[in-house]
Amino acid sequence: MIEIRPFASLGAFRNDWLNARHHFSFGHYMDRDRMQFGALRVWNDDEIGPGNGFDPHPHREMEIITYVRKGAITHQDSLGNRGHTAAGDVQVMSAGTGIVHAEYNQESEPTELFQIWIMPDRARATPRWDARVFPKEARNGSFAVLASGRPSDAAVAGDAAPLLIHADAAVMGATLKAGESASLAVAPGRKVYLVPVRGAVRVNGVPANPRDGVAISDEASITVTATDETEVVAVEVA
Repeated sequence: MIEIRPFASLGAFRNDWLNARHHFSFGHYMDRDRMQFGALRVWNDDEIGPGNGFDPHPHREMEIITYVRKGAITHQDSLGNRGHTAAGDVQVMSAGTGIVHAEYNQESEPTELFQIWIMPDRARATPRWDARVFPKEARNGSFAVLASGRPSDAAVAGDAAPLLIHADAAVMGATLKAGESASLAVAPGRKVYLVPVRGAVRVNGVPANPRDGVAISDEASITVTATDETEVVAVEVA
């Protein structure tokens, strides 16, 4: 089953520095049909104005993955971590027993990112933060695993190793030229939520426009074909 969630149908929030769309219920946006997708709880599409951002605030018991699409985000937290994550790269934060963090756009242009929350599969983990550069050429024409807690990814080492999350889930990315395809096998009982960053695609033949949500369940495999040059982010969860 493939369900398209058009970008225009997503929850929305806007103020003088943040333009956000919510794929799932979040903040003041409530849709009981869009509470979560398996263990995937939040997928926010955020545009953050220059010199602004999210002031220090707490989290507990959540795996939070940030995929930067344009610009960069500067992170700082109560563990003493500080990092700068640029477009195409990824940061993860395991909130675990509790962490306070802030995320700022310190650039001269707007920053665009996906903020993805996945529910952990074990409670009271030690809080942690990590980030990594993921060259886009490593995912040309195929999906690369960017963050994962799946047992099948635990043995991957070196530059190809994904960032660790405390969930049996994976965040993946692919870049495709027009007409190019990338495929994923999906194990029984697993789901995939996919968003094209830019450019239209077809998912198992079903068309999706840029920044639409594509909720995929009960499919043994998926093939994403780029109608236009595109970048795709996908999350696989139980």
